[in-house]
Amino acid sequence: MEEKSYKEQLMESTDINQDELILQQQRRIEMEISESIALVGEKESIKCLEREYSEDEVYLSKAKALEQKYSYIRRTRPDGNCFFRAFSYAYLEKLIGNKDEYKKFRELALKSKDSLVALGFPQFTVEDFHDTFMDVIDKVGGDAESSYIELHKLFNEQGCSDYIVVYLRLITSGQLRREADFYQHFIEGERTVSEFCRQEVEPMYKESDHIHIIAMSTALGTGVRVRYMDRGAGTEVTAHDFPEGATPAVHLLYRPGHYDILYP
Repeated sequence: MEEKSYKEQLMESTDINQDELILQQQRRIEMEISESIALVGEKESIKCLEREYSEDEVYLSKAKALEQKYSYIRRTRPDGNCFFRAFSYAYLEKLIGNKDEYKKFRELALKSKDSLVALGFPQFTVEDFHDTFMDVIDKVGGDAESSYIELHKLFNEQGCSDYIVVYLRLITSGQLRREADFYQHFIEGERTVSEFCRQEVEPMYKESDHIHIIAMSTALGTGVRVRYMDRGAGTEVTAHDFPEGATPAVHLLYRPGHYDILYP
C-alpha cells in the first residue's frame, strides 16, 4: 500500500483543522443564540406557533391541531437541559396551591438524598444539590401569587436553575441504576446502565430521550404527557404518556431536540 505524500498528509490535516474551526464557530453561534433566550420564558398564547410556522404547511397544520387541546406554551432555553428544566418548572408550578400533592412531593424529595447516597453517590456532592432543590421547593410552598413570582425568578437564576437540573439528573440516574436489569433493554450498543448514566444522564447539556423520561417520572411518581411535533404523516401531534398509563400532571411539547411546556 502506497504511503501518503507529505503534501497529502498536510492537506488532510488542514481539512481536519478546518472542520474543527467550523465546529467551534457553530458552537459559539449556538451558545450566543442560547444565551439570548431566557432559561424559562413567559407564558405565550399557543397561537404563536401559527405565526412561527406560517410558511411551513406541515407544521402549521399541526400547530392548529395543538390549539384544540392547549391554550398556552412556555418556552425553555435550548441548551440540552430543556427537558429537566421544563419538567421541574411545570411540576412545581402545578403544585402551587395544591397542599396535599405538594406535601407528598416534598416528603419524597426530602428522602431522595438518602436513597442516592445508599446507591453510592458521594454524600457531600448530593447534599449540596439536594439543599438547593429543597430550598426551591420550600420557597414555592407559600402564598399562591408570590409563589408563582418566586418560581419564575429562581428558575431564571442560572446557578439555582442549573442545580435543580443537576439534582433531577441524579434522581434519574439513581432510578436507572436501581432497576438496571429493566432499563438495560432500552440502551443501544454494548454500554452498561452505569456507563450510560455517566455518559448520557449525569452530565449537563446532554439531551434527554424516552429512557430519561420514563426513569425520572417513575422515580418521582409523576405522570408526564409529551406531544411530539414532527414531519410525520397526518395533522395530529402524537401524545405519549410516561410512565405508561399514568395521569399526566405535566404536559410538554417536543420538537426535534427540544422541550417546551404546554398548558391544557
